[in-house]
Amino acid sequence: MSVHPIDPWNTVLHTPLEQEDKEVFDIVENEKYRQWSGLELIASENFTSQATIEANGTALTNKYSEGLPGARYYGGNEHIDELENLCRKRALAAFGLNPEQWGVNVQPYSGSTANFAALTALIQPQDRLMGLDLPSGGHLTHGYQTNKKKISSSSIYFASMPYQVDQTTGYIDYNRLEENAALFRPKLLICGGSAYPREWDYARFRKIADQHGAYVMCDMAHISGLVATSEAASPFDFCDVVTTTTHKTLRGPRAGLIFFRRDKGDDLENRVNQAVFPSCQGGPHNNTIAAIAVALKQAASPEFKQYAKQVRANSSALAETLKSHGYKLATDGTDNHLVLWDLKPQKLTGSKVERICDMAHITINKNSIAGDKSAVTPGGVRLGSSALTSRSFKEEDFVKVAEFLHRTVQIAIAVQEKAGSKMMKDFVAALDGNEEIAQLKKEVLEFARSFPMPGFDPTKIKATVQY
Repeated sequence: MSVHPIDPWNTVLHTPLEQEDKEVFDIVENEKYRQWSGLELIASENFTSQATIEANGTALTNKYSEGLPGARYYGGNEHIDELENLCRKRALAAFGLNPEQWGVNVQPYSGSTANFAALTALIQPQDRLMGLDLPSGGHLTHGYQTNKKKISSSSIYFASMPYQVDQTTGYIDYNRLEENAALFRPKLLICGGSAYPREWDYARFRKIADQHGAYVMCDMAHISGLVATSEAASPFDFCDVVTTTTHKTLRGPRAGLIFFRRDKGDDLENRVNQAVFPSCQGGPHNNTIAAIAVALKQAASPEFKQYAKQVRANSSALAETLKSHGYKLATDGTDNHLVLWDLKPQKLTGSKVERICDMAHITINKNSIAGDKSAVTPGGVRLGSSALTSRSFKEEDFVKVAEFLHRTVQIAIAVQEKAGSKMMKDFVAALDGNEEIAQLKKEVLEFARSFPMPGFDPTKIKATVQY
């Protein structure tokens, strides 16, 4: 068979990235180098598998497939239908769900879009919802607003009232939630958060919701990998809708899922599917759905169960080591993958510790602690064990990580004293030429590079930067 020659204006379609766009190629390689060289402790991040990365970079990105399997608005979707059905089947299997009771939509582009689609399906504009307040460990998309501004679309288009944690214990104040719900009478209760280190009392949420004929939605984005392996309590017995991202403890690509009850007689299946498309999204990203399917297959394996157990063990080791140095943790510990570290007793902000950690190639994020007035200068940092557990870290390795973190705080205290004020600009100026940070960075790089790197071969990185 003869092959037509490539037209000159199409030669770019047949050129590898390194040759076609060296600028972008270099950025990708430098990011690989950064990931391999540092200690990734952001609780919402993970390192996905080589197979997931490969699936996410396939020719499936070329295909438009608005609609659902068997009901598309475009032709040529026989393989896409097969893929999406496989992904849906694997999603239900990964969480041990009966397909007669539960269905799932695998098309959301992210957790935030999944949440807004779920709200669109469950309630009407300006209906009332209650979610965990952001400074208490909640998520933006659960109705967050400040005294002066509605921050999230979930508070712009719906009437929201937060519930909070007890400022002394750090645990959710369920009694106050129940009292406030009796006054506010929400149509929807949202459980789940982005910085809550303890289990959720799903039965209590159900009980409170039933008093007002409200739906219960769980956003299990942070803990879905733990739920899939029974390392965290399952929300499915008590909730009407469950959403999740796929890239945190589930260790997949960046995307979202919406699970919905099929047996309640309120047409949630059609309402959710309609909310995803055409209400909130256009065509699904089929390359990402392929990557989700790969990750869900892995999540159902015995090996992933071992991984999830290690995630919790590592998180506990991190928490206990920090406590041994006298540090205060929200709720005094953790049940899951994250640790919320309160730095207010040290008279430090999370922003300052984050800055020093960045300089030492330890990646964390500043985070609000209950009672904080500003999300820009919060009183704590959030730490997570998922990513480094994917690099085969064990408990003793997290003890060493905690010792590194202890050193960053000691440096921060000394630098703040040297700065002579608590202003961030003075703190940054006082960091210049700090030899302790340089020494810490050297030790961190050596330690981090001694562990395996999922997804790609670090010996083949072509970085243009050097640390």
